[in-house]
Amino acid sequence: MYSTRQVSELIGMKPTRVRHYVRRHLLRPARSTRGHYRFSFQDVVLLRTAKGMTDASISVRQANRALQKLQKELKSIETLSAVRIFAHGNAVVVREEDHVWEVESGQMTMDFDIQAVASNVAQIAQDNVGGGKAPEELNSDEWYNIGLDLEEIDPHQAPDAYRQAVLLDPENADAHVNLGRLYQLEGDLKLARHHYQCALAAHSDHELANYNLGTIFDELEERQSAADFYQRAPSVPDAHYNLARICELEGDELSTKRHLRHYQRLVQLEDLQ
Repeated sequence: MYSTRQVSELIGMKPTRVRHYVRRHLLRPARSTRGHYRFSFQDVVLLRTAKGMTDASISVRQANRALQKLQKELKSIETLSAVRIFAHGNAVVVREEDHVWEVESGQMTMDFDIQAVASNVAQIAQDNVGGGKAPEELNSDEWYNIGLDLEEIDPHQAPDAYRQAVLLDPENADAHVNLGRLYQLEGDLKLARHHYQCALAAHSDHELANYNLGTIFDELEERQSAADFYQRAPSVPDAHYNLARICELEGDELSTKRHLRHYQRLVQLEDLQ
């Protein structure tokens, strides 16, 4: 259980704002014998989501309404942390798999500018990244960069670019990692794991490959294996965040706090860059 000050320092949110979410009944923390708030790890997850919304220029009032509505619609905080919440103009928008909707209105929505571009996105990406080369003239890195572009405007075509990148260079670890991530998002953990392992075969110290492989074992509830791979990603903030969660489940309070401090330090460094 964490005090208001500890939660505030961990996620970079003012104590007054933490208490605000309690007053709005978005959180219902326990209390110590002296009446002080004591927040659970799941409370920290929710507050981290809330901070991400305000950091995306969504007003506090809108974020509150969105979180209240989401809590009614979604069954658990784990589900809430799994969806993507972002700002679209003045609206709070949620993306869950292939569905996108505005939280307050509940209406399904689509970015028509992206839809229009996607009709010929492959050619656009090749023109921008490949310098107008024919597809057969592109090298592995150029196909990888095309994959990055496609993820922004037509994610369904991005895997093809990454597949071509690893076909041309089986040791292109970054392409393997991104391809594995897309398979993981689709629920194909077997193929995702294969590509993360290919990345590590090429570069055993690839931290993102180690972290992502840790998330595979996390999903399979193989906590020890997950922790082993998270340990190999010391500069990835969420690796420490997940290690803290695992340590808490194991009853290791000292390690939980240590990894939360590492997480906080790395997030602060990212904010300064």
